[in-house]
Amino acid sequence: MKGVLLAAVLALVVSLLGTPIAIRYLRQHGYGQLIRDDGPTTHHTKRGTPTMGGGVIIVATLLGYFAAHLVTPRGPTASGLLVLYLMTGLGFVGFIDDFIKISKQRSLGLRSGAKLAGQALVSVSFGVLALQFGNEHSLTPASQHLSFIRDSAISIGPVLFVLWAYVMIAATSNGVNLTDGLDGLATGTSVMVLAAYVIIAFWEFGNSCTLNHVQSSCYFVRDPLDLALVAAAAMGACFGFLWWNASPARIFMGDTGALGLGGLLAGLAIMTRTELLLVILGGLFVVETLSVIIQVAGFKSMKRRVFSMAPIHHHFELAGWAENTVIVRFWIVAGLAVAFGLGAFYAEFLSHGPLR
Repeated sequence: MKGVLLAAVLALVVSLLGTPIAIRYLRQHGYGQLIRDDGPTTHHTKRGTPTMGGGVIIVATLLGYFAAHLVTPRGPTASGLLVLYLMTGLGFVGFIDDFIKISKQRSLGLRSGAKLAGQALVSVSFGVLALQFGNEHSLTPASQHLSFIRDSAISIGPVLFVLWAYVMIAATSNGVNLTDGLDGLATGTSVMVLAAYVIIAFWEFGNSCTLNHVQSSCYFVRDPLDLALVAAAAMGACFGFLWWNASPARIFMGDTGALGLGGLLAGLAIMTRTELLLVILGGLFVVETLSVIIQVAGFKSMKRRVFSMAPIHHHFELAGWAENTVIVRFWIVAGLAVAFGLGAFYAEFLSHGPLR
């Protein structure tokens, strides 16, 4: 538990103190955000706000994780390192996308084919590696079984697992990216989901089947404590960044942060065997993604827009809601989704019998 708390605090401090340094650097080099001309007019004042701030979140998470391991007896694990690899790899793809947008002053960064190829390379390599590194109990970081709150009886085999991992990672990273349209919205939501994974992973550690063989509700997860440490470090990093990213934002995370955080959340879900539970925990990300899908499908089939603008947070802005009102109310939705997901997780645990 000490390592988990230390990772969170260290990442918080690094992010809180490092973000203003990044703001000054990005401003000096003119790395400012481009704003959609067809969006709410109130956003035009944000043009030029430093972006690519997600790099601070990634660096703070890495420093918090490794620094915590320097003072704890347990070393880094395969599960923890793989999730961090996924976060960093997708963050790098997002950084290239952001850099091209800024340097060429256009809304299109990486071409869609190149961006998908980069995401696929990182996601597929993660999926392949996640099925390796079995420990003394023959547990690998990921499982070939589909999972909701724990592994189900449905095994999809290694090839379909890698494909499933890619779909999960792409969907989650794009969901965070779509949510990142208002000051602090994606960052604050990510804090809540990451906090849930700190609780889930630590609970799995306390009820691990490798520690308690008689309890029917125990969990077969390879490195739950280290996954809790990763989630805590990322949560602390997001908290520190949110101080500067909250309205009025002085910096945006950009695709660097959105793709990295999305990959991290998907990786945590895969490693903790809570793949489908992420749909509930990240309910706001799901709503934002569905709004875009509905908007595109409605326009193609009926030649009309279902929403004034997608993602859906812009629809409410155009309906007259103040930006801060949209952010706070969407945070409430995100919090309710996280609470419901944690409730489902705990209820499933109790369904296996009384506590021992």
